[in-house]
Order: sequence, then C-alpha cells, then structure tokens
Amino acid sequence: MTWKTIIEPFRIKTVEPIRQTTRAEREAALAAAHYNLFLLPARDVLIDLLTDSGTGALSSEQWAAMMRGDESYAGAESFYRFRDAVLGITGFPHILPTHQGRAAERILFGTLVKPGDIVPNNTHFDTTRANVEHRGGTALDLPIAEGRKPDSRHPFKGNMDLAALARVLEENPGRVPVVMVTVTNNSGGGQPVSLENLRGVSALCRRHGVPLFLDACRFAENAWFIRTREPGHAGRPPAEIAREAFDCADGCTMSAKKDGMVNIGGFLALRDPDLARRCTDLLILTEGFVTYGGLAGYDLEALAVGLREVLHEDYLEYRIRSVAYLAERLEAGGVPMLTPPGGHALYLDALRFLPHVPQSEFPAWALSLALYLEGGIRSVEIGSVMFGRQPDGSERPPEMELVRLAFPRRGRGGPPRESLGLADSRGADRRGAPHAAALLRQAGPRARGACRDGVRRGADQRSNVTPCASGRSFPQLSVLVWRRM
Repeated sequence: MTWKTIIEPFRIKTVEPIRQTTRAEREAALAAAHYNLFLLPARDVLIDLLTDSGTGALSSEQWAAMMRGDESYAGAESFYRFRDAVLGITGFPHILPTHQGRAAERILFGTLVKPGDIVPNNTHFDTTRANVEHRGGTALDLPIAEGRKPDSRHPFKGNMDLAALARVLEENPGRVPVVMVTVTNNSGGGQPVSLENLRGVSALCRRHGVPLFLDACRFAENAWFIRTREPGHAGRPPAEIAREAFDCADGCTMSAKKDGMVNIGGFLALRDPDLARRCTDLLILTEGFVTYGGLAGYDLEALAVGLREVLHEDYLEYRIRSVAYLAERLEAGGVPMLTPPGGHALYLDALRFLPHVPQSEFPAWALSLALYLEGGIRSVEIGSVMFGRQPDGSERPPEMELVRLAFPRRGRGGPPRESLGLADSRGADRRGAPHAAALLRQAGPRARGACRDGVRRGADQRSNVTPCASGRSFPQLSVLVWRRM
C-alpha cells in the first residue's frame, strides 16, 4: 500500500510532559548558560534535538528483556545474549562491551596509536578525533570532494576519497596503524557510505597491511541508504547489507546509544585475537570485566534486543522518510541546508543562512542560539567551535559551518517535524510570516552570535560563549517557515 503520510510503526504507551517557555524566559536561560546550549537545563528546552545519542524510547520487548537481566559479575547470561546478537550482525568473534562508544575508541586507539601516527577517516567525529589526538596522533579527514559541498546531491557524500587514502598509505609506511570509516558520516552531515566505496577502502587497507575499522554508530541507517540509493541492492534485507559492510572491515567501534536503540552502552568488536587480547587488558583496567564492561546486565539485555529491532524494515523506512519529509518542507521554504538529508538529522548551512557573519564570529553557533531563543529548539553546532581549534592551539576554520538537528528514535509522535514547523517568532503572523533565512540575514551584531574571544572550548565541546558587546538583541525571527493556511 502507498501511504500519503508517514505512519509510525509503533504505539506510544507512556508520555512525559514538556514545559512551555516564553521568549523572555529563554533569553534569561541563555544568559545563565553563558550562551552555551550544552549548559541549559533540559527543563528549559521545548524540542531537544541536541543529539540522537541515548535519547530515544525503549520498546516493550526491551523493557521485558531487562527484567531478566543477570547481574552476575562474571559470566552473566545477559552478556552471552548480547554477544550472540553482535556476533550475528557483525560476524566479529571478539566482542568487548563498553559503557559507550568513546570508551571503545579510547581502548582501540590506546592500543594502536602512538605519537606521530596518522589515522585516516572519511570524517572523524569529535570524540574520535579527540581520542586520536590524545595519543599524539593526527586525525586525518579524507572525504570525497562532494562531501565538502553542502548543496551537492551526491547520494553517498560520506564516501572516503580513495585516491587520497592511497597516497597517505603509500607515503607513510608504518605510520598508519588503523583506517576508520564512519557510517553514516555524522560530522559530514549524516551522509552514507556506499558498499562500493567500503570495498575500495578495504582493498587498499589489505594491500598495505593496515586494519580497517568502522565507526558503526548508525550502521542500520547506512544499510537502508545502500538499499535505496546504490544500484544492485534494492529489496535486500538491511541485515544482509549491514553484514556485507562489516565483512569489509577488521572490527568496529560502536556507540550503541544510536542504532543500538538504547540509552547507554557500546562495544568494540574485532577479528584479530591478539589485538582483542591487548584491548581486553585496557577494558579490564578502565571499564570492567570482559562480560560486563561497565554495563549492568539489564543494559546488555536491552542492547541485544535493540540491535535486532533497528534492522526492521518498517522502522528504517519510517525513520529515514520522517527526516526526509522535514527536509522537503524546509527546502521548499528556502531554508539552506546540507543535501541530500541524512538519516538521523538535518544540518542547516549556517554560511548560507548568515552570509554576513564571518567564520571568525562563529555563524553556526549564532544560528543555534537563535533557534533556541525564538523556538525553544536545542541543536548542536558542527563548525568552528567544534572543530576550529587545532592541536597546537591555533584556529583553522572548517570548510562547513553546520547546525545539526538530531532526531531521537521512537521518542515523539508527530514526529517533531510538525512541531518544528510551528516554531515562530513572538508576535509573528502565522499565516504569512517571512522566511527565517531572510530575517536572519538582517541580524545585528549580537545575532551574529558569539564574539571571537567569547569561546572557551572544553574537550567535550561544552564551551562558554559570551554575547558580543554591542548589546543589540536578536531580531524577530521565524525559526522555520509558516505556510499560508
């Protein structure tokens, strides 16, 4: 049957109230948080799209499985059910549970990376990059050229530049301990990686004797994009496509708070028994015994179920189509964004949104503050604040300034696509408000966000941002586009 609307393939049994706030309350909350959305109390946020990590809703099957959680310190039955689920999906025989993905990264890079090493990736996310740099290595991004262009319509903008990877491997023998590929490419706009590209990366790594690892946080969404966009894969089960992707690699790290459909958890999975043994030493030192790795038995049970549920076709179709639906609405209204839309989030293009704001004044951060001030929407900046500062302390603007709106899994009915469309400025005429883009282009100095000297970045991007000294306020904004009714 062909549907004219998007129908959630689930029922919502439990609801949680959210608090409405006024613009004046949000302005005060921003000031109290030093213009840093990470420091806002969640109670002051109407629509929280900061991240899709651990913010989704558990299924009835997950809640039921949690009741049989085995909390034995060693050899818990919950671990074996978790292990069997991961093994069945990935094929990797050595599986180390961790409390979340960054712990898996720390263990892997702590074992493999030494000062002066180079770790190529299509695009590193912030914790991946930080873990590489913490070990004295260089986190090298090698996306294809189309992946650096927000308005490019390439179906697999998450692909790695194979020619660039070949040069790095040839010119740096002994200095590349591992190659990473992030699926989907979060920092590049949630863009997928094709199987053809993964096979090419795998062939180069094997030719040079370098292990390939996937950052597999959104492996199921990536599989769905392959099914719908890559020739030759239409109609294939997502689990089958995902397994073929894992077969290209020597292991993976995973934050299970994304496509594991849980609120906490992760794992490191490997083929090489010797590397697995070395990683296990670090796991025991910092996470816990090998059969729990920092997680409770009930967490392992929920994860075992979630890894299977995320591969259900009706869920993936709903998930990807919901995000695409909102993207279509915003594009029709002239809102500049990264295209085509990713699977877990929309990425607003702050450089086109605020062309009068130089990168030295953090346009993506400014836009994220405006979205909260006018609509109560919390997003996250992926631009100069997150990635501008280099290991030597210098600043280098990234090629893109993005604001990510990440959608929780199964957490809202509607979904937030409709709620987003209702966010408008104080006093705006709902039947004919001008576009947000046009209003933001008129923004004064304070709407340009944070002054250069106002940014104080921490390792986890919880920076303090002080408003510009002019004292001018944001203009009246329509966060999104009102259509005439």
